[in-house]
Amino acid sequence: MKVILLDNVKGLGKKGDLVNAKDGHARNYLLPKKLAKEATDGNVKQLKEQKKAKNLKKQEEKENALQLKEKLSEIIVKIKSKAGEEGKLFGSVTTKDIATALRKQENIKIDKRKIVLDNNIKTLGTTIVKVKVYPEVTADLKVQVVEQ
Repeated sequence: MKVILLDNVKGLGKKGDLVNAKDGHARNYLLPKKLAKEATDGNVKQLKEQKKAKNLKKQEEKENALQLKEKLSEIIVKIKSKAGEEGKLFGSVTTKDIATALRKQENIKIDKRKIVLDNNIKTLGTTIVKVKVYPEVTADLKVQVVEQ
């Protein structure tokens, strides 16, 4: 019996897959527990439309991410911090500081967890920081730390 999975089923497939399940398994387990629905012509057509809409949405999100990448590569975020001798900061600049400064200066909201920083910035100067904009899209952001 052909069914469309409404949820991930171990050993059978993932949500949205069109699979061939044994009749008894489908009738006695999958359909009553609402893990699947029968693959009628209408349901299959509806599934294809949903997949097409999902792909269009993903494409649009990726295009927006590429635009944001271009915008971020042109920006220099300036952060003021107290510093001692030889340009060493009292404390450090963290991803939270960078996200807050980006929101205030450019009105761009980026989650601090998307900013990749190996070690916190502890000196004055310009540092290039990676920002994960989308799963396959990473932008370079210039962060300039100046003395307060």
